[in-house]
Amino acid sequence: MPTIDVRGATIAYTDTLAPAGRPDASTIVFGHGLLFSGWVFHRQIAALRASYRCVALDWRGQGDTPATVDGYDMDTLTGDAVALIRALGVGPVHWVGLSMGGFIGQRVAARHGELLRSLTLLDTSSGPEEPGKVGEYKQLAWLLRLFGIKPILSKVSPQMFGPVFLADPASKTLRDEWVRRLNRSDRAAVRKAVLGVADRPPVDHEILGITVPTLVVVGAEDAATPPAKAERIAARIPGAHLQIVANCGHTSPLEQPEMITGLLDTFLATVDRA
Repeated sequence: MPTIDVRGATIAYTDTLAPAGRPDASTIVFGHGLLFSGWVFHRQIAALRASYRCVALDWRGQGDTPATVDGYDMDTLTGDAVALIRALGVGPVHWVGLSMGGFIGQRVAARHGELLRSLTLLDTSSGPEEPGKVGEYKQLAWLLRLFGIKPILSKVSPQMFGPVFLADPASKTLRDEWVRRLNRSDRAAVRKAVLGVADRPPVDHEILGITVPTLVVVGAEDAATPPAKAERIAARIPGAHLQIVANCGHTSPLEQPEMITGLLDTFLATVDRA
């Protein structure tokens, strides 16, 4: 897996490169959600790589990006994303961010709009974490640090996935793979990543200035960032389009892969034709 060095951090990413015969194809950069890696978008990348260059980065201490002493706050991670886009020379890009990747995508769009062609926000929020959840998430982060994901899986899973997905026996393979990959990560680093999300400041005021075409998507059964959060984002970003996905929780690229891929395919093609 290729890496770039950013301010003392080594950031891992995957890159499909330009599709065969299409050297000028647009690039999509995928930013994953907390407790995941770029793997969460594997179905979308497999479907879209014939038309786009697809790049997926792993945030600090998650996936194949090594742990760092600090830098897990959303502003530092935004700097990592901006550095990657510039280092690869692929801007302006289509940004697709899930949850934590959406927190960062909003910051990139508001502060470095020239680097983006479009913005897709999946199951995310522009506000701070709900006060009632902050203590719970920090406690779970400590338990994860000490014991791993297995003892707290029953608490974490309903935040990550919707009830339809959790009840479907066919989803067990994906959920087991998620657990396997999460167990490979440095526990101390994952705890810091959780704290970075839990303590994030809002960007409600900043997103008013976003000018790139924006698609906001949320699962109808998302418990972590419910549809009201997506509705608030869509109402504040000029011209944003909102799509609510039925039978879907917080991790829409895994729970409803065909729906998410189809929404992306249509939206990105429309932007590129404009």
